[in-house]
Parts: sequence; structure tokens; C-alpha cells
Amino acid sequence: MREAMERSNEDPRGALVRPYAVTRGRTEPQRDIAIEAILLTTQRGQQEARFAGRDKQAIASLCDGRAQSLAEIAAYTRLPLGVSRVLVADMVADGLLALHEVAQAHDDDRMQLLERVLSGLRRL
Repeated sequence: MREAMERSNEDPRGALVRPYAVTRGRTEPQRDIAIEAILLTTQRGQQEARFAGRDKQAIASLCDGRAQSLAEIAAYTRLPLGVSRVLVADMVADGLLALHEVAQAHDDDRMQLLERVLSGLRRL
């Protein structure tokens, strides 16, 4: 993880490369990925990410052996969230990353949780 961050600091392109250039002008990902979705590098990603480009290689390095959320990937690579979302969606489609969606809770479950938290706060 630290290596990926150090490489992003050493990049001679710096702020010269616009985000739309990284995604080849695309602003919408191939699939919708939640900001809290968990991602891991696949076996294929470990072998092929170095051929996918600098940014995708950095993402694969971050997620290799350590689960990362989309938000963490954007923060560590210092890429805008929208750019990270497009790149990650491409990597999931190519089989370089495994996507683990966060389970959606029902409204009733959320309401019960909020009521328990509020009750606990009142007791303090």
C-alpha cells in the first residue's frame, strides 16, 4: 500500500493529467459500485495488472491481500472518486478485482438500529 502511495507522489505527470484522460473521457462506470463496496485483487489481477496501466496496477497493489473499499482506493491513489469508480468497474469487468457488495439492510432493520442507538444515547 505504501509503495502505491509513494509511486503516486513520484509521478512526473503530477497534476498535468486530467481525470478524464485517465478514464479516456468516460464519466460513467460500466456498473454501479457503492462507495463502501469491498474489493480484493483476484489471482488474474495479480498476474495481469502490471499490463493494465499505472493506475490500475496501483489499485491492484492496494487490494492485493488486503480488502479495500472504493473510498479507500480513491484516497490512497489520490484519484477523484468518479475516476476511481470507473477504473475499478473496468477492473471488476476484466476479472482483475473481486467485488464484495455490502448487504443492504431493510428499512425496518435500520429503524430498529437507530431506535436502539437513540435509546442508548439517552441512557448516557
